[in-house]
Amino acid sequence: MITVHHLENSRSQRILWMLEELGLPYEVIRYQRDKQTMLAPEALKRIHPLGKSPLIEDDGIVVAETAVIVEHLVSKAGGKLGAPDDPEAARRYRFWLHYAEGSLMPVLFTKLVLGRVPVLGKVAAKRFQSMIDVHLDYVESVLREFPWFAGDDLSAADIMMSFPVEAARSRAGLDQSRPATIAWLAKVHERPAYQRALQKGGPYAYA
Repeated sequence: MITVHHLENSRSQRILWMLEELGLPYEVIRYQRDKQTMLAPEALKRIHPLGKSPLIEDDGIVVAETAVIVEHLVSKAGGKLGAPDDPEAARRYRFWLHYAEGSLMPVLFTKLVLGRVPVLGKVAAKRFQSMIDVHLDYVESVLREFPWFAGDDLSAADIMMSFPVEAARSRAGLDQSRPATIAWLAKVHERPAYQRALQKGGPYAYA
């Protein structure tokens, strides 16, 4: 049985969604953020030294980092939701699998931090928006061409991209001016597996 150490309103919601799509049995241990700092609780450090979520335990092994967990689950499910057979589609799959946390989340997180700095931080956050727009325009251009990030079918790349796109919708200017991205996000939220994951994970601010 897989155990998911799930922090509210965090990247770990993607792992619950993926497990529901794969049909793998799992249990959830929920954690709440500190109401003052919004950081993860110290209890997560008892599972992994970094104290971050998501974390899973599988057959006595603790697996950290979202993309690593995703690849672990793809392997465990015999390749389901993994790279397509077509080489070009497989290349896109690998790109988006790592772009989510390697390129898109850093700029979104930077804006979040700047927005919490009084006066000057808010000014800097507004100027920083143009850097985010480059990424959002790129995502939009791809989703105008393909129904899913790796091509014709849902894959783990879409699951990885869900959280940054949701975060951009919430706080970084993603709106109806980028209709293909908004349509993709609506399609994600309508999936039965996604809805089941919300029920398992509890309140989630970005759905």
